[in-house]
Parts: sequence; structure tokens; C-alpha cells
Amino acid sequence: MASAAEQLASNLNFAAFAKAEDLKKRIWFTLGALLVYRLGTYIPMPGINPDAFAQAFQQQSGGVLGMFNMFAGGAVERMAIFALGIMPYISASIIMQLMTSVVPSLEQLKKEGEQGRKIINQYTRYGTVLLATVQAYGIAVSLEGGQNIVTDPGWFFRISAVLTLVGGTMFLMWLGEQITARGIGNGISLIIFAGIVAGLPSAIGGTLELGRTGAMSTGLILAIIVVAIVAIGVIVFFERAQRRLLIQYPKRQIGNRMFQGDTSHLPLKLNTAGVIPPIFASSLLLLPATVAGFTDATQLPGWAGTLLATLGHGQPLYMILYAALIIFFAFFYTAIVFNPKDTADQLKKHSGFIPGYRPGERTAEYIDYVLTRITVVGAIYLVLVCLLPEFLISATGVPFYLGGTSLLIVVSVTLDTVAQVQGHLIAHQYEGLIRKSKLRGGKRGR
Repeated sequence: MASAAEQLASNLNFAAFAKAEDLKKRIWFTLGALLVYRLGTYIPMPGINPDAFAQAFQQQSGGVLGMFNMFAGGAVERMAIFALGIMPYISASIIMQLMTSVVPSLEQLKKEGEQGRKIINQYTRYGTVLLATVQAYGIAVSLEGGQNIVTDPGWFFRISAVLTLVGGTMFLMWLGEQITARGIGNGISLIIFAGIVAGLPSAIGGTLELGRTGAMSTGLILAIIVVAIVAIGVIVFFERAQRRLLIQYPKRQIGNRMFQGDTSHLPLKLNTAGVIPPIFASSLLLLPATVAGFTDATQLPGWAGTLLATLGHGQPLYMILYAALIIFFAFFYTAIVFNPKDTADQLKKHSGFIPGYRPGERTAEYIDYVLTRITVVGAIYLVLVCLLPEFLISATGVPFYLGGTSLLIVVSVTLDTVAQVQGHLIAHQYEGLIRKSKLRGGKRGR
């Protein structure tokens, strides 16, 4: 039997969308905010020689800089004011999530509801400023080390570069929060999404140009398109997949009235960790190559050169380590964001229980048992989705934008945004039904 929400969702159409004025305002606000973000990725940082930096970036585009450039919407290769992007905020958020599981005082704040969440968010902002300052200073020093990249090296350039880059990151953080509050979807995720999507046309155009010049066969391009479509379908299936645990609530007597027991479900996502595992794994593996790129190759010991060669895209050691790191971070991050003991305590507090398991410790053990096994499947799915594009990149030279991490982010954010749009439309239809019922009740009263 379909629920009322599911029946409403099946009846959604463009007429319902046209009547939802609040939703249209939210969408226009989101589009306007993303347009501001895209304009910022083209405003260059002062004191930089664009031609010299573009030449230096080409030599390092295969390392971490290439991945950061993808997340920053091309701002890194242009060394724009948004070159740091939103990554310092994401890193600070992840660090704060880790600390809330380790530090008792922060764990207590997390349990205090909205007020505690506001304090944790404020700590996250302070952490963002600190991380962004350190990264911006490192970028300024690295730029001064390049040949003719900085027009006037010195402390004045370093201070101005730090202020510019940190200010750009803080503005993006504020813009993301505004999109979340006044727009549609998760603002931080949409900013990353916009950066990736902005680079897709040039990446697709470059692939088609390889086909036109004969560097890549037509059959191979068609095969890549088919693999991309299949990968998107697989991502949609697994991102929506859940294991639902049956929750029962006993009969309750309130006053002289007896309320029947109710049933519900506890949804456990197959991929609880989301896109964090591939992002972390990619960053760790690309970091040695990036650091080596900023040093003189002749000064590296022989074993370091051999190690860097085996950690290149498509190399067996790179693939093995990439898969192992994805699996590790899938389990690690799932353990951070989902606590079976807290969930079991909440169920016990509201008199809910899983049939066949005693409330409390036994329920927590069962939830952990189920979560561990579905995380195994989720980790394997992440490995397959991320490694298949890596094989394509190494074998065909497909642009970096078509990697598994970018596909995961694009599809996941799209699903989340569509779900929120649908939620607003359902709420709008509910409000319309309530208004109609009130009008009918008023006419009957007369």
C-alpha cells in the first residue's frame, strides 16, 4: 500500500511546479549564487604572472593540483581568488566530526541539539580559517619558488595572497550556507558540483577532438560513453540502496486511551561514507607526486624515483593502494558518522525495539553487525566505480574530469537536489490540500 507521500510524488507535474512560488524563488537564488561563484573563479589573484603560472601548472596538473583544480572549477589553473575552493571547510568539517567522537566535551555538545550544533559549526569555521591560512601561505611560498611566477616576491605578496585566498574560501563557505538556508540543496555540495560540471564540456570536447584527429578511434569513444552511462546507472542504484531494519513500538496507554503499537523502519544506507573515501584515497596517493614535482628530480634518492614511477596512474601498485585506501576510509568514516550504540539508545528511549533483539546492547550489536556487512558491499562498489575510470584514464588518456570520484559527486548531488525539489513540491501540495479542507469546513459551518 503506497503512502500518502508516495501517492503525491507520483502525481507531481509541471503544473504543480508552476504554482510553487517559494520553490521557484529558491531555485533562482541557487542559480544566482552559483553564477557568482563561477564569476569568482575567473578573477585572478594579484601579483601573479599568468603565463608563467600556466606553464608551471601544466607540469603539475597530474598531481593533487589537478584534483583540487577539478573541485575548484578551474580556479587553480587560473590562480583565481577562489583557488583554495571549499576544500578547507570540508577538511575542517571532517576533522570536527572525528573530534566529536574522541573529545567528550564535543561529544556532549553534539547531543545538546540545535544549540550544540551551532557551537560545533562555529568551531568548524574557526578551523576553516586556520587550515585555509596554512594552505594559502604554503601556496604563496610555492609560487615564489617558481620561475617568474610572482612579479614582486616578498612579505607583501605573501600577506596579500593569504588574505585573498582565505577571504575567497570564507566567502564560499558563507555562500554555501546561504544556498542551504535560502536555496535548494546542500550549498557546499552544489558549489563542488558546479565546479566539476563547469569543466565537463571542455573535457568532452577534448575527447571528441582526439576522435576527430584520429588519436582515438570512434569505437573507443562510443565504448567510453557506454561505460559512463552504465557507471551512472550503477551509482544511482547503489546510492539509493538501503537496508531497512524493522522497528516496532508497543501499545501505549495515555490517560484513559489505549494507543495501538506502531511499526517503522531504520534505513541504513549501503554507502554511508559517501564520496569521502575516494577523495581521501586520491589525495594521499597524489600527494607524493605533487611534492616531488616541486623539488629537483636530481636531488631525489633512487628508491624515491622508483616509488614515484610505480605510483603513477594505471600502475599496479597505484591501483592496489587506491583500492585498499578506499576500503579503509569507507569503514573508518562510516564508524565516525554512524554510532550504533547511540541509535540503540534512542530507540530504547522512545520504547522502540527490533523484533528478536533486546533493547540496548543487543540491539546495538545487531545494528553494528548489519552495518558492517552492508559497508563491505558499499566499499566494493566504491572500488569498482573508482578503479574502472582509472583503467580508462591510463589506457586512453581520457581527461581527469571523467574519473570515478567526479561521477560519484555529480550523481550524488543531483539525486539529493532532485529529492529536495520533490520534497518542496510535496509540501506545497499538502499545504494546498489543507487550505482546501479549511475552506470546505468553513462553508459547512456556515
